[in-house]
Amino acid sequence: MTSAPTEHAALRQRVQSSLDRQGMMQQLGVRLLAVAPGTVTLALPYSDRVTQQQGGFHGGAMGALADIAGGYAGLTVAPEGMEVTTVEYKINFLTAFQGGELQATGRVVKSGKRIIVTTADVVHVAPDGQRTDCAVMQQTLVPVPKTY
Repeated sequence: MTSAPTEHAALRQRVQSSLDRQGMMQQLGVRLLAVAPGTVTLALPYSDRVTQQQGGFHGGAMGALADIAGGYAGLTVAPEGMEVTTVEYKINFLTAFQGGELQATGRVVKSGKRIIVTTADVVHVAPDGQRTDCAVMQQTLVPVPKTY
């Protein structure tokens, strides 16, 4: 029987290996914070790479972070040898922020053979540690064969 810490370590390695292959996430400085079955948390630091014209986090960067967090949550429940790809997501932006970092936690709502439905909550973490909700997302994923 596999112990939970060993299982979580294997899931973390699976997610980290995939994240390391994502050029966009590397360019944005996204970090993997936590992995458990059906749940992944990622962080995106504030920088000039992720801002819009008024200096706040760009909605595209927030959407990408939410998409990746939900996708990797889905990956934790996908069969070995499979990846997942997004076929649809809807996001609501709640508040704009500058500085600090964004953290997105993706969670699997329903996992099936053909589709996986996830949600992601994006929070802003200020330099003083204050946490504020800034976006929510719902996503549909499909499992696809791993090609690498």
